[in-house]
Amino acid sequence: MAAAGPAEVVVVGSCMTDLVSLTTRLPKAGETIHGHKFFIGFGGKGANQCIQAARLGAKTLMICKVGKDSFGNDYIENFKRNGISTGQNVIVIVAGANLLLDSEDLKRAANAICKAKVIICQLEITPAISLEALKMAYSNGVKTLFNPAPAHAELDPQFYTHSDIFCCNESEAEILTGIPVGSPEDAGKVGLVLLKRGCKLVIVTLGAEGCVMISVDDPTPKHVPAGKVRAVDTTGAGDSFVGALAFCMACYPNLSMEEMVRKSNFIASVSVQASGTQSSYPYRKDLPQDLF
Repeated sequence: MAAAGPAEVVVVGSCMTDLVSLTTRLPKAGETIHGHKFFIGFGGKGANQCIQAARLGAKTLMICKVGKDSFGNDYIENFKRNGISTGQNVIVIVAGANLLLDSEDLKRAANAICKAKVIICQLEITPAISLEALKMAYSNGVKTLFNPAPAHAELDPQFYTHSDIFCCNESEAEILTGIPVGSPEDAGKVGLVLLKRGCKLVIVTLGAEGCVMISVDDPTPKHVPAGKVRAVDTTGAGDSFVGALAFCMACYPNLSMEEMVRKSNFIASVSVQASGTQSSYPYRKDLPQDLF
């Protein structure tokens, strides 16, 4: 059952159903090989981030569109199982339902967006709709967390100026700035470029190396390392990080950003120690309680 009261974290974004086959190697052109396992999982960057925030204890709401089919129905049930409010479901009969989320949908959700503590947006829906949601939240004093994935080289400059936190990974950083990121030092260079474009605080995630943060208030890049773990499956780790960060921003707003990032690093590092995407995301009860 969804938590009562206004949502603390609102996500405007995508839902995807993952059809996964495991094999020992990729087939060559024209070749057929045997897989040893097949499973269906829940994905999509927006939904992933929402699920992780919810599992940590944030009151969450997802604004999205799904298809009128078994995949769409199963996804709505997945949200309900994770205590995520979806309001009145908007269901359509065409493929690519993510891209049909539009301005009218945002207007219907405006009350929830404007009462949230944090909004998360990405680029798996129509970019103009993500930007509209960010601007709606930003103008109402809601903290905006933007994850530019998948990255667009010609990103609308307003994304930079309407994001309180701009969080990208190494490959996204390179697409946006043209700077290859192979080290924390490179990530710092990216951060400086993005600050010049109007960002207030930039986080560049570096996988096993943690992340680098830099802000207008503290323009010296800060490397926040991650703990060493034995990774089983890194799929969705970046979304776990973003969801955890949104949870910290909403529920522990007095923490320093560096401490929020450390906690998010830890939670993402837990997620890579299990297989799958959302199935690997930890619940609050399964994490060290001193984390909270």
